[in-house]
Amino acid sequence: MANHEEVFDVTIIGGGPAGLYSAFYSGMRDMKTKIVEYQPQLGGKILLYPEKIIWDIGGLPPTPGQQVLENLNQQAQTFEPTVCLNEQIQTLTRRADGVFLLKGSSGETHYSKSIVLAVGHGIFKTAKLEIEGADRYEVTNLHYTVQQLDTFKGKHVVISGGGNSAVDWANALEPLAASVKVVHRRDEFGGHESNVNQMRSSSVEVFTPYCLEELHGDAAGTAIERVTLKHLETEECTEYPVDAVIVNHGYKMDLDFLLESPLQFETNEGILAVNEKMETSVPGVFAAGDLVSNDGKLRLIAGAYVDGAKAINQAKVFIEPDATAQAYVSSHNERFKEKNEEILKKDQLVTAGTE
Repeated sequence: MANHEEVFDVTIIGGGPAGLYSAFYSGMRDMKTKIVEYQPQLGGKILLYPEKIIWDIGGLPPTPGQQVLENLNQQAQTFEPTVCLNEQIQTLTRRADGVFLLKGSSGETHYSKSIVLAVGHGIFKTAKLEIEGADRYEVTNLHYTVQQLDTFKGKHVVISGGGNSAVDWANALEPLAASVKVVHRRDEFGGHESNVNQMRSSSVEVFTPYCLEELHGDAAGTAIERVTLKHLETEECTEYPVDAVIVNHGYKMDLDFLLESPLQFETNEGILAVNEKMETSVPGVFAAGDLVSNDGKLRLIAGAYVDGAKAINQAKVFIEPDATAQAYVSSHNERFKEKNEEILKKDQLVTAGTE
């Protein structure tokens, strides 16, 4: 084999919670690991709601998404995996010797003995507002995500959308903004019931069934000054002044590299089919997180962690049939011995410094 063909034990496609925890756990199993991520940074969908408070991760108090990401990234780097950002896997094949070839958009080919797919629902691209000329306002006051709540303090905000993010943003901005209007094509919202009830019982103005029909720019044509909302049944239109428009119309997903692969992955209603061990229909390829479907699937970040550990365990046994079925827990795992000593030594120095 040529020297430039650096073969990894496992390549994890996707750098969200499932992929990051898989990378940490593969280190526990002493596997040479690579993470390939399409985005310019790790984090997956949590990157879309950095200020959103996450309550349902075991052992963590209510924590903003940004802090969860920082924790996950730090943990994933424990065993120093190789990380490739801005890289989209375009084709996935396997050589006669069993090594997988992952051809990236950069032109590089990645070589791996096993693969863990952790790409969520695929490469997600924000569904843009389908109004002619809308893109000119993206540099001023047309937003597709909420990065900092304070940006909207004291402003008149219109939110277009009816999913979890739209409802959460409305609730988060309601006490900060001068006014919040939510525009949705249906009377039913896709957010969690308690959050929808909170939105409806607050000062948020809910417009259903309405759509965002037109954007009106200021004199310079660089920022949105007014919007036209249209009732979808009566077609009556009303204009409102606005300081900011937030759009959450979902995401366009791309799983072509899997669906078009000659390896022929089995799917279940458009979702990758796996068994209880996170094995796909292709030997040596495993999956974790939102991408997969099986009985008892738990769609929580905590569930993604479990998926990742299961997938890595199967990948380890696939490339080393005599390996143990699971990693030793961290309290008894020799891979942490030196790291534990470093932590204890640091704690002792801090204690000594305060005495």
